Amino acid sequence: MTEGPAGERIAKRLSRAGVCSRREAERWIAAGRVSVDGHTVSEPGTRIGAEADIRIDGRPVAPAAAPRLWRFHKPAGVICSARDPDGRPTVFDRLPSHLPRVMTVGRLDLASEGLLLLTNDGGLARRLELPATGWIRRYRVRVFGRPDASALTALERGLSVDGARFGRIEVTVDSATGANAWLTVRLREGRNREIRRAMEHLGHPVSRLIRTAFGPFQLGNLPRGGVEEVPKRVLRDQLGKAHADRRGAA
Repeated sequence: MTEGPAGERIAKRLSRAGVCSRREAERWIAAGRVSVDGHTVSEPGTRIGAEADIRIDGRPVAPAAAPRLWRFHKPAGVICSARDPDGRPTVFDRLPSHLPRVMTVGRLDLASEGLLLLTNDGGLARRLELPATGWIRRYRVRVFGRPDASALTALERGLSVDGARFGRIEVTVDSATGANAWLTVRLREGRNREIRRAMEHLGHPVSRLIRTAFGPFQLGNLPRGGVEEVPKRVLRDQLGKAHADRRGAA
């Protein structure tokens, strides 16, 4: 282990190595299951060097793999949790066996479908989730009724629903047939069921919600249940561009 500010926190290293989430790492450390260079670790903030010998239950942890990213077309009716006490199917039940251990970048609720990003690197997941990245999430949404100009204005200004403050939501009405309308919805930070709660608050319950893009990454023609890795060059280019955009906006 290292002293002072040098090194990386052990919980973060375990997350980056893909063996568990940072929260799981904290629980394992509290349970005394993690050791570094032969010493049991008691604090998740303990900093370690690059060559530290990390073990969980006495088994060595491999070095962190290079960050990777996959696009997954989440079907409706599956949840984004690793396990469900109610026995409902999870995203991870649908993934091919050759994938390494992955985690989701953000979530989609049970009834929602479309683009879900997966990564083997906890640090990358957090970076992509941060609103500071500035990436727009785009959705195709079917609602009951047709939102009028006042409703669209309320969404663009931001509104409060049951004490929760939602930021700017941009909505374009694409078509209206019978009792339903299809919308294109854009936002930069998606809170839990934000679109559904906002639209229901305005009297237009959502009957279908499909995420079509997360920043530069598109759902495209990926079939339902399909998974495809983002080429490393594309990932590197997009992360570099996002960093440059943030610096330019500073």
